[in-house]
Amino acid sequence: MLYSTALTALLALPGASAQLNKLAKAAGLLYFGSATDNGELSDRSYVNILSNTDEFGQLTPGNGQKWQYTEPSRGSFSYSSGDQIASLAASNGQLLRCHTLVWYSQLPSWVSSGSWNSQTLTSVVNTHISNVVGHYKGKCYAWDVVNEALNEDGTYRTNVFYNVLGDSYFALAFKAAAAADPNAKLYYNDYNIENPGSKQAGVVKIVKLVKAAGAKIDGVGMQAHLIVGSTPSQSAMQSYVGAGVTEVAYTELDIRLSSLPSSSSGLAQQANDYGTVTKACLAEKACIGITIWDYTDKYSWIPGVFPGQGDALIYDSNLNKKPAWTTVSSVLAAAATGGGGGTTTTRATTTTMVTSTTTQGGSNPTSCTVVQWGQCGGQGWSGCTVCAAGTTCQVGNPWYSQCL
Repeated sequence: MLYSTALTALLALPGASAQLNKLAKAAGLLYFGSATDNGELSDRSYVNILSNTDEFGQLTPGNGQKWQYTEPSRGSFSYSSGDQIASLAASNGQLLRCHTLVWYSQLPSWVSSGSWNSQTLTSVVNTHISNVVGHYKGKCYAWDVVNEALNEDGTYRTNVFYNVLGDSYFALAFKAAAAADPNAKLYYNDYNIENPGSKQAGVVKIVKLVKAAGAKIDGVGMQAHLIVGSTPSQSAMQSYVGAGVTEVAYTELDIRLSSLPSSSSGLAQQANDYGTVTKACLAEKACIGITIWDYTDKYSWIPGVFPGQGDALIYDSNLNKKPAWTTVSSVLAAAATGGGGGTTTTRATTTTMVTSTTTQGGSNPTSCTVVQWGQCGGQGWSGCTVCAAGTTCQVGNPWYSQCL
């Protein structure tokens, strides 16, 4: 794809930089976007950056469209929180990714603790989706229809929907969403599905299940809440396309440091990791965009959930661009311009496949070495477990250990 002559010239100026959404679109993506939340919208400096469509071409409401806010009591709907962000996106001319319809978390107690049978819960799901999606009809580019329905081993997470309806609730939700807004793209969305494994296989199963039931499913959203040193695999994206979706996207990207304060080496590795994710999306034709889970460390969810970790985003807490921003912009610019020279290129030829950060030693994971920041263990991990000299394998959470 040719990049505009004017912007190519701008990039050649000393110290000049273009902005992320403009670069992403020039590189062939549909958008580069950010999540946001209602409490942040009183911060004018923050909103000024968020509303710049050259920087962010898409918004996602972080919380305001979840069940606890949209239907806090049965049959009583409230859209004020979601509407605020939808209106902001519309006034800016930004796409809106809507999030989320059926999720085990942030449910009002009348849903999670109700005494349901198949017929009554089916009615509740249909009514909720019909009303919420109907209210936003024509405003959402995409909906995260079902969110985080899998355990780490790829089995179905037990929740009120699965306990009562079994796996039929997937098709139920997607059919209801399609009926309420036929033009919205419909996604399954989850975390820890960026690489092959049991959970990724579970997503493939869900896609096939929904399609076999005759329901519409357009995409898979890879949340990509990553730790510095972890990278995605293109084969995971390809498996979702092979199962029958036409789109994939990184929907909640952040890459956190496992210890604070951040070091210059940690921020440099984080920048490399953001670049790797960006390259992965560019290398997969079906990958349409990247959404970061808010753009600034000032409003990141990470410290509240992972104490002692953070600095996960591309702007710091003072709204200054970090090395990760520079790397992402450079990757996008290279893809948009074909690496310079002004020749016409395609996404497939302007990027490289993501490769492992370890040297595999056959089937024995102990005969290879993991470089600093790389993954060395965790539930379901079958790769290398020996860290390079000067680093040790440290547990970050039950599913991810890395060499630090």
